[in-house]
Amino acid sequence: MPEAVIGFSKLSKEQKIDWLVSQYLSDSSEARSTLKQYWNSDDKLQTLHDEFIENSISNYYLPYGIAPNFLINERLMTLPMVIEESSVVAAASNAAKFWLDKGGFKAEVISTVKAGQIHINYPGPTDRMEQFFQEHKMSLIDSVGEIQRNMKKRGGGLIDLELKDSTAALAGYYQLHATFQTKDAMGANFINSCLEQIASTLRVLAKDWDGFGVQRPEVVMSILSNYVPNCLVKASVSCPLEQLANNGLSGDEFARKMVQAVQIAEVEVSRAVTHNKGIMNGVDALVLATGNDFRAVEAGVHAFAARSGRYTSLTHAEVVDGQFKFWIELPLALGTVGGLTSLHPLVRLSLDVLGKPSAQELMEIVAVAGLAQNFAALRSLVTIGIQQGHMKMHLMNILNQLGASPEEKELAIEHFKKEAVSFQAASEFISRNRE
Repeated sequence: MPEAVIGFSKLSKEQKIDWLVSQYLSDSSEARSTLKQYWNSDDKLQTLHDEFIENSISNYYLPYGIAPNFLINERLMTLPMVIEESSVVAAASNAAKFWLDKGGFKAEVISTVKAGQIHINYPGPTDRMEQFFQEHKMSLIDSVGEIQRNMKKRGGGLIDLELKDSTAALAGYYQLHATFQTKDAMGANFINSCLEQIASTLRVLAKDWDGFGVQRPEVVMSILSNYVPNCLVKASVSCPLEQLANNGLSGDEFARKMVQAVQIAEVEVSRAVTHNKGIMNGVDALVLATGNDFRAVEAGVHAFAARSGRYTSLTHAEVVDGQFKFWIELPLALGTVGGLTSLHPLVRLSLDVLGKPSAQELMEIVAVAGLAQNFAALRSLVTIGIQQGHMKMHLMNILNQLGASPEEKELAIEHFKKEAVSFQAASEFISRNRE
């Protein structure tokens, strides 16, 4: 029976491993070996990784791949991608190649406003809360002058502050809704610092304001929002129908099936979830490679997909005047300075590969990755089916699970060029060749 531990964070890395092994792992030698084989041989680099998080005992590797041939706004690019799922990088590369001679991808940032809220409980009359805010709005804004001094120099900072009455939804609930421009930084720490300073100033001002009487507002919490519908980017592709012919389908037929596939995701939530998951395969892989927060991006994107009250597709398609059009709009709060962007060597390399983009340029590139991934998935679904391409890529994972030798892998790859791939089929093939 495992025992609770006191002062765990103060133990050395070796001591943490000793405790983990003694409490939870039966094969101590194998566990230690597994953990230590992923340590970096460069002590300085390993220390850097150890200090990213608390209680670090090893590194967890994910493949770092590249998808070439992306023509984005007339610029040829290669996209770095960090992901473990088979066929994602191949699918992105295939989509990039498909659109390379058709004008490539177009992308534009629509808006870059981010937000945060100070959540307040005030059971008193609404008019008093509104009067207090109007009288003290400028003082609240001025209170973050020092915090945003450097951000202001870069053209960012607090844009506006407004009081929102949400008492109809929750008794006594108000919020101060703050909007920000953070330039090339994702801006989470900056926004939260501003919000906490405004909240602190509000407490002081409210304490001395006679209009409240006995009941005074209470700050419940102050935090940025990862829902960024006003930090929006659009990516698109288009071409004449005759250029779409592939996999035995005419351009007209292929376009019709693509539009129908998107329409199904627009109206059917069970399809929309999988449809959008495929989009996020491309988005997350690039977000990870550039050291951004994929959990925040995921949460914001899926909330955006449900903003109408019904979860729906993030991409759209239509045929107008003989032209196939396919596009996506995504809310993305990304940064190219701060956080891991200046610490992780592979993040720096990724940004170099992308040409040291600004935050807005990175928004465009990430949106393109999502659109490309969705196009590749839909193209497979309406033509050859998703499994043929995916399982061919997954074959190597299956062979590794079976402990196949290099020679066996070579034979299996040749065999399954014409056969359906499954774990059972691969297992039987390896067994037959070992007899």
